[in-house]
Amino acid sequence: MWCCRACGQQWPCPTARLLLKSEYADNNVSLSLYLCGLFYEATRDLYRLNPAGAPDPADMFARFVAWGVRREPLS
Repeated sequence: MWCCRACGQQWPCPTARLLLKSEYADNNVSLSLYLCGLFYEATRDLYRLNPAGAPDPADMFARFVAWGVRREPLS
């Protein structure tokens, strides 16, 4: 579950990330919201499948959200 249909890697695979970045190139807020929603859904799905081996929230955040929109540090 939550694997790429094309290559079998964990979704979002590198190709999916490039496609999403391209699709949302002019709308970083929408990309962030979309990725946060998928982060929630994937974490919920994977926890339901195996509560004892639930995914680490930090790992899931890195996989689904952190790569999406580059944020500049506040000065």
